[in-house]
Amino acid sequence: MPQADAITEYVLKVHSRCDLRCDHCYVYVHRDQTWIDRPKVIDPAVAHRVAERIAEHARAHRLHRVRVVLHGGEPLLLGPRRLDALLTDLRATVSPAAALDLVLQSNGVQLTEELCGIFVRHRVRVGISLDGDAEANDRHRRFGTGASSHAAVLRALELLRRPEFRPAYGGILCTVDVANDPIRVYTALLAERPPRIDFLLPHATWDDPPPRPMSTVDDRTPYARWLLRIYRRWLQDGRPVPVRLFDSLRSTAVGGPSQTESVGLDPVALVVIETDGAWEQADSLKTAFHGAAGTGMSVWTHSLDEVAAHPDIAARRDGAAELCATCRACPVVRQCGGGLRAHRYRTGSGFDNPSVYCADLEELIRSMRGEPEVSTGSATMAPGPELDARLDDLAAGPGSADTAWWLLEQGQLYAKALLLDVVGSLPLPAPLAEAWQLLNELGETAPDAFAQVLRQPWLRPWLLSCLPDAGAHADLGYLAALTGAAAVHAGVTAELWVPVRDGRVHLPGLGSAVTGPAAGGATLRVTPDGFTVTAPGSPAVAVHRGRPGEQPGWLPVRHAGPDEWPVLLDDLDALRDCQDWPVADRLGDEAARAWDDRLRGAWTVLTREAPDYLPALRGAVHTVVPLRDDPAGEHRSATQREAFAAVGLAAADGAATAVLLVHELQHVKLGALLDLCDLTEPDNLTTVTVPWREDERPVDAALQGLYAHLAVADLWRRRSGAAAAGNYRRYRAWVSAAADALLRTSALTGAGTRFVAGMQAAVDGWPAPDP
Repeated sequence: MPQADAITEYVLKVHSRCDLRCDHCYVYVHRDQTWIDRPKVIDPAVAHRVAERIAEHARAHRLHRVRVVLHGGEPLLLGPRRLDALLTDLRATVSPAAALDLVLQSNGVQLTEELCGIFVRHRVRVGISLDGDAEANDRHRRFGTGASSHAAVLRALELLRRPEFRPAYGGILCTVDVANDPIRVYTALLAERPPRIDFLLPHATWDDPPPRPMSTVDDRTPYARWLLRIYRRWLQDGRPVPVRLFDSLRSTAVGGPSQTESVGLDPVALVVIETDGAWEQADSLKTAFHGAAGTGMSVWTHSLDEVAAHPDIAARRDGAAELCATCRACPVVRQCGGGLRAHRYRTGSGFDNPSVYCADLEELIRSMRGEPEVSTGSATMAPGPELDARLDDLAAGPGSADTAWWLLEQGQLYAKALLLDVVGSLPLPAPLAEAWQLLNELGETAPDAFAQVLRQPWLRPWLLSCLPDAGAHADLGYLAALTGAAAVHAGVTAELWVPVRDGRVHLPGLGSAVTGPAAGGATLRVTPDGFTVTAPGSPAVAVHRGRPGEQPGWLPVRHAGPDEWPVLLDDLDALRDCQDWPVADRLGDEAARAWDDRLRGAWTVLTREAPDYLPALRGAVHTVVPLRDDPAGEHRSATQREAFAAVGLAAADGAATAVLLVHELQHVKLGALLDLCDLTEPDNLTTVTVPWREDERPVDAALQGLYAHLAVADLWRRRSGAAAAGNYRRYRAWVSAAADALLRTSALTGAGTRFVAGMQAAVDGWPAPDP
């Protein structure tokens, strides 16, 4: 079974009863009532068998990390002794096969200091359910006697905020009730200083629609309007805490992953294990009908490969293909993803329907696109749990997919702000003013096409060249080329002037039309069917949307690499020539195929040797620039600080290309991080000695080299053979020496010190190299 079919997240039911009687709970008060026949408490033998199955699956699929969420009922009812034993068994059984990310979701009322100590020791992150202030929370979350649970939950959150227990604080989960005031709810949640907030729509189906208070009966989208009030306040506050729903919709808007199965088209790689050892589908399906989540399989009789092949679970990996025709035709489906599967259910048609929240999700997505962004200039991220978590994730070496896509999103916000600031202040001649007007219109009417402009790695280097103090002559015609590319992506009808450079009209990210010299430029005419480039004295170049590849006079930007990581092989854009090594000219077909083979080979090597780098590579690198070969035979690679998501590579075999890729991936990630926070003190002139250079290096340059060599050392330690052992020994020593040198300076900020110390800790945790 290929890696894409692996299960990576497990919801483990450890106790099937609860000490609250929440009237919106899908387990006890909705259609499915299978909980009645389940054991109250998971047997240790069942839990151990689950751990064995997870470890077996992780080894078979070479998974670097898996997540186990302890759930219920209420998992804290298991008690400290049994929880400690279960967590000990999970760590001992699973950790030799894959890194284990442990989470526990609780109502919090049973949380004690003893339990917090257990969770810190086992590195468990605890999520607490809270619906707002006392009035909001007690609408639904009460004890069986009707008594309020609010004070008990606040005591739990107070415990988790204590410095010694803060590492176990995972965040707050809030179920939306439109009868509550959204700003009061938001303010109450923020007051608990959570590291993350998640808003959940109450589980509902077309058979049992979501509640609508009398004040909203004439409103088609009350849930969207409720969430949007919080979203706007959250933006005004400078996004003080991650909000999973909002962050997911913002990420999917720029082609990134979702952080939740509730939205987006990411494959769902999750299974539930009940207290009796039954493998089940996502728990939310219990809201649809009795037995909806069942698979008929158990940990005693079926492997996880068999579970993953179950038709309903396999369908969750099919993206839009599993959605109804209405959803597949919807322009916001990439972000919405059809909503949560349970919310699509209707008797007679099953799950082949839009979400019961369809109108709300569409309104939420479209309105979020129209909200003005908070400017994201350089070094603007405030210290706090969010920054600490990102620094720790990146310092470990690979960095998660979530952090890579988060960096991409932040970079695009920065690029958008820079685009508006720089171009909006330029004195533009008439043709470019028209192009600028069209690009702004596309930002409103075709945000996906506009996002393609923001994804261009050469956008920011060009914008910086336009600044008054850049000391370089800016090619303002690039604005028209960017606009033309956006118009093609949008499939609108438009006509605009575009520049001719070196006998070509280049549309960034798409390709170049060969026109021959034309001092006055050319005319680009775009229609839904394609586009035509016409220059005086030259034949028109017509490109039809339905005909991929080269057409007469058209040189497309090629795609290369495996299906899991398709990249643009950019050998056309004039601005790509900003690397430390000369770029290659336009490749012939045979050379382009060789690059495709090379990148596929590197992906195969990394899949085998370092799969934990692949998610970040997918998120942080989407353009490869071929470089000229080094006559001396050295392997060459390069990145440009402002050209996020692009790397330059010279030809090498798959194994060498894998090393070059992880090296440059680190530069890409670090460059994006430096846009958001200062790791070194501004204007500090300190230099340090690093083992890989004879000359002393500025602190920021030493930091770049340190982070790149960390990944290279990590890759060499995973390879076998004497040469690999020698390289591991050398690079590991380099990283330790450079980290020590940087930590002994006064040039690092608090964030920089945490980041470098994290890298040193990562290396210290690796096995000692062979002598």
